[in-house]
Amino acid sequence: MADRILELTGALQAREMQSQFLDKLELERERGITIKAQTVRLKYKAKDGITYQFNLIDTPGHVDFHYEVSRSLAACEGALLVVDASQGVEAQTLANVYVAIENNLEIVPVLNKIDLPNADAERVRQEIEDVIGIDASEAFEVSAKTGQGMENVLEAIVQRIPPPSRGSAEKPLRALVYDSWFDAYLGAVVQVRVMDGVLKAGDQIKFLNTKSEYEVYKVGVFTPHSAEVPQLESGEVGYFAASIKNLSDVKIGDTVVMARDGSSEALPGFKEVKPMVFGGLFPVDADDYPSLRNALEKLRLNDSSFTFEPETSAALGFGFRTGYLGLLHMEIVRERLEREFELALITTAPTVVYRVKMLDGRIESVDNPSKLPAIGLIDEIEEPLVQATIHTPKEFVGNILTLCEERRGRQVSMNFHGAHRAVIIYTLPLNEIVLDFHDRLKSLTKGYASFDYEVTGYQVSDLVKLDIKLNGDNVDALSVIVHREKAFHKGKELTEKLRDLIDRQMFEVAIQACIGSKIIARSTVKALRKNVTAKCYGGDITRKRKLLEKQKEGKKRMKQVGSVSIPQEAFLAILKIND
Repeated sequence: MADRILELTGALQAREMQSQFLDKLELERERGITIKAQTVRLKYKAKDGITYQFNLIDTPGHVDFHYEVSRSLAACEGALLVVDASQGVEAQTLANVYVAIENNLEIVPVLNKIDLPNADAERVRQEIEDVIGIDASEAFEVSAKTGQGMENVLEAIVQRIPPPSRGSAEKPLRALVYDSWFDAYLGAVVQVRVMDGVLKAGDQIKFLNTKSEYEVYKVGVFTPHSAEVPQLESGEVGYFAASIKNLSDVKIGDTVVMARDGSSEALPGFKEVKPMVFGGLFPVDADDYPSLRNALEKLRLNDSSFTFEPETSAALGFGFRTGYLGLLHMEIVRERLEREFELALITTAPTVVYRVKMLDGRIESVDNPSKLPAIGLIDEIEEPLVQATIHTPKEFVGNILTLCEERRGRQVSMNFHGAHRAVIIYTLPLNEIVLDFHDRLKSLTKGYASFDYEVTGYQVSDLVKLDIKLNGDNVDALSVIVHREKAFHKGKELTEKLRDLIDRQMFEVAIQACIGSKIIARSTVKALRKNVTAKCYGGDITRKRKLLEKQKEGKKRMKQVGSVSIPQEAFLAILKIND
């Protein structure tokens, strides 16, 4: 749809057009999803003869990038609610439209993919009204593939979405920071929505949150190519560069004011999001640790929804404990670090934040299994719960209920909309959905189900720490916190998976899964053996036995001094034990 709007407004020449033009990242094109919100300024000559200026933001839809959507909507006046005319309302659509309603935005419903043979516009209109609760009687029927009906959408933007409430150019400057990125030549580039006043090159500006001051030397907009402009006025969206080398000075949601202005109040930004999933990130080569730290700082400018802090592992050395919004978010951050900064990384299994109540009454938050206190000091452990909303065709309801029950879920409600769609709401432990729940859901429903969740609280659970030992040595990076009922099966699957991944050594390697001092599962990687009896062509059996005993003693000594090399795939084994 963004491509069609760029075509109709003449922003790009025919030779410049390509599919998914606004998806700049290589990852976005490969996966066919939007990861980063992108902005563009367009000129559109409407049917009334007036040329209007549009500032559009193309946002992601996946639940893991909900933060991108929330901060984009904080800078907007209206939104196009795009619904698939063949599939209907999806769960993440529901989450995003409620954020738009909270921000008092004008919402224009659009039914896309109307050219498909199984499109049913009337059914989807009714579904929008039933599920979301907004009037869809005048929803526009379009095909973003063929361009059918797109001009009507542009006219609706002109007629229905209000222009920005322009503050006075005489007022002191106030601009909302809603995105930023690092440029090797310009430093940190900051994207802003100007609420009051004017921003131009030569201005001495200040970030209210960090109190840091800089001189602006470049102001520009995306049309969609980068274009320098003399100034940004109130109501406009653009970017500025000010030789910002200290990356921590730029905070998403901060307010930019004039340095000499000491009375301006901060603009209401958007709410901070808390990471839900945590994992360790370690360089394969220990010398890359400073490079990884710099890369994380630069990437955080462009994606402020993940957090990181230094961490040390006995098995992996120095690295970082990173927090993400979900498993897809975790995968994307790792791949961007590897591709954009050319780093070789090891990622440990994702975990969630547990609340541990100690016997002395203290409550500790634990996001790393290796930090879990000794079992004798713990009174109880609480795990986070989420309320999951699943939209699915009716024929897959049984598969979904089975999956949710397997994951220790508790059904809240199940409603049917029309003859074909169902909405299922379940309360689930967060640690049961962060690994492969979304993938399993898609495979069980042939890709038709959609899934969204929000954290609702904590509950006391019978949780234990499952440790993995190699030849008696604890590998802290492979430890996980699991429910006691699932500990044996998880330990058995994990040891068997590791047995296949760890290379054979000159000595036998014992892989053990333990809860405390109790071993619950074991696998063995057999030693490589030389045929030492090959030279014995005959004679007494004691000759062969003597050679085998001698080899056995040598293997025993080697085991005491040899170290087991663990491949990178072993640390991802926890993610794949259900494959």
